[in-house]
Amino acid sequence: MADNPVQSQPGLSGDVNGAVQPSLLQGFPAPAAPAGPALATHLPVARVLVESPLPHLDRPFDYAVPAGMDSDAQPGVRVKVSFNGQQLNGFLLERMASSDAGHTLVPLAKTVSPVPVLTPAVSRLASAVAARYAGTVSDVLRLAIPPRVARLDKEYAAEPKSGSSPPPEAAKPAAAGPWEDYRNGPAFLRHLAAGGNPRAVVNSLQGYGESGWPQLLATAVAATYASGKGAVVVVPDYRDLDRLEQALLALLPEEAVARLTADDGPTPRYRNFLRLLAGSARIAIGTRSAAFAPVSNLGLVACWDDGDDLHIDQRAPYAHTREVLLLRAGQEDCACLLAGHTRSTEAQRLVEAGWAQPVETDRNVVRRTVPRVVNTADSFEQARDPLAGIARLPGAAWRAAKDGLERGPVLIQVARAGYAPSLVCETCREPARCAKCQGPLAVGAGSAIPQCRWCSTPSQDWQCAHCGGRRLRKGATGVLRTAEELGRAFPGKTVITSSGDQVKAAVGTGKALVVATVGAEPVADGGYAAALLLDGDSLLRRESLRAGEDTVRRWFNAAALVRPASDGGMAVITAADTAAVGALLRWDPAGYARRELSLRAELQLPPAVRIASVTGPRAAVEHYTGAVTAELAASGIQLRAAGPAPVLLAGPAAAGRAGEDVRTLLFFPYGQAAAVVRVLRATRAALAAKRLVEPFQLRLDGVDVL
Repeated sequence: MADNPVQSQPGLSGDVNGAVQPSLLQGFPAPAAPAGPALATHLPVARVLVESPLPHLDRPFDYAVPAGMDSDAQPGVRVKVSFNGQQLNGFLLERMASSDAGHTLVPLAKTVSPVPVLTPAVSRLASAVAARYAGTVSDVLRLAIPPRVARLDKEYAAEPKSGSSPPPEAAKPAAAGPWEDYRNGPAFLRHLAAGGNPRAVVNSLQGYGESGWPQLLATAVAATYASGKGAVVVVPDYRDLDRLEQALLALLPEEAVARLTADDGPTPRYRNFLRLLAGSARIAIGTRSAAFAPVSNLGLVACWDDGDDLHIDQRAPYAHTREVLLLRAGQEDCACLLAGHTRSTEAQRLVEAGWAQPVETDRNVVRRTVPRVVNTADSFEQARDPLAGIARLPGAAWRAAKDGLERGPVLIQVARAGYAPSLVCETCREPARCAKCQGPLAVGAGSAIPQCRWCSTPSQDWQCAHCGGRRLRKGATGVLRTAEELGRAFPGKTVITSSGDQVKAAVGTGKALVVATVGAEPVADGGYAAALLLDGDSLLRRESLRAGEDTVRRWFNAAALVRPASDGGMAVITAADTAAVGALLRWDPAGYARRELSLRAELQLPPAVRIASVTGPRAAVEHYTGAVTAELAASGIQLRAAGPAPVLLAGPAAAGRAGEDVRTLLFFPYGQAAAVVRVLRATRAALAAKRLVEPFQLRLDGVDVL
């Protein structure tokens, strides 16, 4: 039941639904209904979702439709409404003949634009995403619908609108192309071209050239387009987006493709959004927000590299692109494709559950496509070079770089940006911390005295808090220091760096050393002759449940940019012999994902189960988790909880704040997820309405929590 906004003023004391308690109104005469404007005769009630971050206001409210707004006040348009003495923005969800609010309705204040930017499909998707992440629909729509550009609304009104019939220029299905190398790849394309809804997980073998992942995705989109349907493809960042767009425009007409990313600026983004809304473009590509693109007659949703944390929205409700697309595939009964050089544990769970089918290659295809991988920590290399385990650049890595420079560019992947970003105790290898604020110590270029990276306090007389040692050593060498050292090791060779805000998208075929941080590796025309994957142990030692999974993903992403072994391509990894290293040596990302998921299931950790993290002041966290567990216990559901535990803040904000915030983790199985999330959401709304506790953060399935 929708409420009249007069009943739900957040400034008044009320029950958990926001209705004013009758005792507050006793002794006062009932207000006379204002004369107001004449109302629309047909469907005079508008149901409006008000834009508000308050959880207890996350529901529609009924308003009257003035006769003068009858033509413009259509479902999906932006409106302004009077709410608690304020003018708030909102979206008109539907028009109705009557309201069950039981009070005289307040009229709409204004229709901001006659453009129906919120389609029914996107509205249903936003509601499903909010329900899954225990968030508000208003927060989801902030990501889904770009800010308005007024002059573009006028252009939209003047354009002819396309229907849902297949485009007249739709071509015949494209050839299988790079999908020929995959055992069931051609069958997947045929299913798409026939208008079917297959669901697949694929691991691309190459990251460059005509068989690279952009061509793989573009061919699948072209098959969908040929069937007369649209597609949505989401990638992590603008570099991937540029490569995907280039591959698509080689197969499809330019007017069929629209890119949605905030990096392009508000005007291009909104213009492409309106093109999709009008039906003049049928293929939406972009970053996170593109998952909500208003594509009509949707045939395919695809996500590239779903393990990349750039797919996680950094604002509430912290939705992951992969989960948004999975919800959309279910709602609109369309095909789904999760692609990457590796396989995330979440994708592996879908495969093992039978929801998606793996699209895989035979081993002989893998051997002729990928580079040769060498580990400097294995017994053979250790016998040849006893110092390989402690050297920054072991002999095998140096020889691979030297030989590779004779044939083309060589990639060097390092863990950190900067010069020498971290220090550790030489005795126990524990990170060196500042005695004043517990921040990390580092030595900058041109300085011999370590100082804190947070408060800049020098630490001349540092002493390890764990073992009492007084000697420091570099825990990881940054990209700039690595480039400097390689320049001395290979005099006369060009050294290119890619990191931080100086990330390069591509490099040529010249014989150069390309030093890049993880995730910032440029693509070389024709592939790299060799790649050195340094700092592997540093990546694997990170305090995270997903340290191994994320490190494997970064290694594969870099190694996939190297030429095949038949062309002399070689990837050298400098890390201890672990399961993660073995996955790269065998080029078996699926096997590693199976192993990781099996271990998580045994320990009952995500993604084998779902997780909710509650972070904030101790009193608020304990009050909320106590209310949730009591409510669920009454329904026979027992949660496994961990905490509350102090939250270690990162960065300068941590100085002097240790122990202020705590975090409690709640674990629950997928079978009970709907009931648990419903209680999490309702309890949070009730506490917000009563203002009983301080604000706290609620996150579901946050991959960076553990």
